Amino acid sequence: MFESLSDRLSGILDKLTRRGALSEADVSEAMREVRRALLEADVALDVVKDFIDRVKQKAVGQEVVKSVAPGQMVIKIVHDELIETLGRDPQPIDLAAAVPVVMMMVGLQGSGKTTTTAKLAKRLQTRERQKVLMASLDTRRPAAQEQLKILGEQTDVATLPIVEGEDPVTITKRAMDAARRGGFDVLLLDTAGRTHIDEELMAETASIEKASNPHETLLVADALTGQDAVNLAQSFDRCVSLTGIVLTRIDGDGRGGAALSMRAVTGKPIKLLGTGEKIDALEDFHPDRIANRILGMGDVVSLVEKAIENVEVEKAEAAAKKMRKGTFDLDDLSDQLEQMKKLGGMGGVLSMLPGIGKMKKQIEAANLDDSVLNRQQAIISSMTKKERKNPKVLNASRKKRVASGSGTSVQEINKLVKMHRQMADMMKKVGKRGGFGGLFGGGMPQMPEGELPKDMKDLPEGLPDKLPPGLAGGLPGLGGFGGPGGMPRGLPGLPQKTKFKKK
Repeated sequence: MFESLSDRLSGILDKLTRRGALSEADVSEAMREVRRALLEADVALDVVKDFIDRVKQKAVGQEVVKSVAPGQMVIKIVHDELIETLGRDPQPIDLAAAVPVVMMMVGLQGSGKTTTTAKLAKRLQTRERQKVLMASLDTRRPAAQEQLKILGEQTDVATLPIVEGEDPVTITKRAMDAARRGGFDVLLLDTAGRTHIDEELMAETASIEKASNPHETLLVADALTGQDAVNLAQSFDRCVSLTGIVLTRIDGDGRGGAALSMRAVTGKPIKLLGTGEKIDALEDFHPDRIANRILGMGDVVSLVEKAIENVEVEKAEAAAKKMRKGTFDLDDLSDQLEQMKKLGGMGGVLSMLPGIGKMKKQIEAANLDDSVLNRQQAIISSMTKKERKNPKVLNASRKKRVASGSGTSVQEINKLVKMHRQMADMMKKVGKRGGFGGLFGGGMPQMPEGELPKDMKDLPEGLPDKLPPGLAGGLPGLGGFGGPGGMPRGLPGLPQKTKFKKK
């Protein structure tokens, strides 16, 4: 999400930082380009006008003119106004109500309501330890109720039994009664949608709201619809009392206009983002972190949170200890590659690291996609137990056999073995001196302690001194491209001395 906007804004603002002093003409020219970039990203015209006016008012004032680094000051102003546009404070799902807490999901057909209902139910049940009941009120779409039932079985979340011939209001009342009698904490109501907004849809939605009196009414909107998503939100808000918005399919939206527009136009907070097809691909919406991503500052806090949720800490700590002792074998490396995939693969991790956005073309040229992880795991799986424990026994004939079994080449096996050896050696040294201390088990090689580079001063607040353990050796899979178990040497601008401190 925001790829095209991020690329454009980064280029525009980089030009400003290269100038020693800024005139009002410089700022005006930059703002014209920012305006064009926002409009091309499908941001609503009124939102763009208001945003540019606010930035220009501050950017041509005394605070920038007298600033030591006026270009950096303009970036800070743009960053702050992006946060303001997206909604300054995150507003998560509210559970502060008498049980059962009723939540109603509304939206057009095909926006992802049913899938989002199941994702939210699973999230509430696993993270918040809530007992959740789901009920489908969609009596029009064929097999809609069966779809929610199947999703409930897959996620181990209870669903209301299906009774043929009931209307949505009757199902709502039965669901409310079942939630109370069953001792459920949360009741999720998945309403019907249409391919377009009509009076019948709105009347049905209003009737369900009246019967259930929901604590949360969430509009599920497809981010790919752009400015139409804003019109959709306004239409539903006139009919029911929306409390928040869930944007789905943001992984397929390179523009991000809907996210930037909806909060500003409707005044309703974006509460959740659907980031993929998997059942756990649902994230809280944090305006400051999204602003960081747009301006290429990364999102290390979200990466840490994802690591905490997905990384098996005991395995990671055991692997880190083995690395420090120099006994880290290829089975351990395979485990680390698997945990990397759980974090979203290379693309997911790299997109959240500061400064990586500026190296997008170099990364693409190096073909650092998730197929690299899959190939490396295939190589390891094709080895015998003895070979995985002691890669030194891999002679020419053994390598040919492994290459044939894994569908790879001897050169790729050599790269993997070399990467493993370099990771083990490097992390043994890092472990002895303390090093970076935390990111993914042993720290990120090539990033020893030191001061933050100038271009990394604007990292989000709340970054811990030590990040949770996980992928021992930093970013495995990259070492075979030049860097010893860390970032490829061929990528310019990589911070070599990094030390995160609490603000």
